[in-house]
Amino acid sequence: MEKGFLDKVEDNATIQIFVTQNNLQELKEVWDQWDDETKQLFYRDYGDLPYLLDVKVDKHLFRALAQYWNLAYSCFTFRKVDLVPTVEEYTTLLRYLRIQ
Repeated sequence: MEKGFLDKVEDNATIQIFVTQNNLQELKEVWDQWDDETKQLFYRDYGDLPYLLDVKVDKHLFRALAQYWNLAYSCFTFRKVDLVPTVEEYTTLLRYLRIQ
């Protein structure tokens, strides 16, 4: 697990974020060890979250979007317009189709 701090100054306020990055391979191994019943319980409680284990992140897109993320409101802000994507919209942004 990798830990670190990110500092940012926004609107004359200093914001400090603590970041923990989990090992993706470890998460995949844990998921693969679970039986179908446990996986179904996880899907019931957390929805499509496990599908993100298979998404390849476009680093350029992520960096472009990150500059518009407003920490205070937990949404994207483009000029004076706030945008709060739904899980479905995040899925589309990541170009991932759910396999049913």
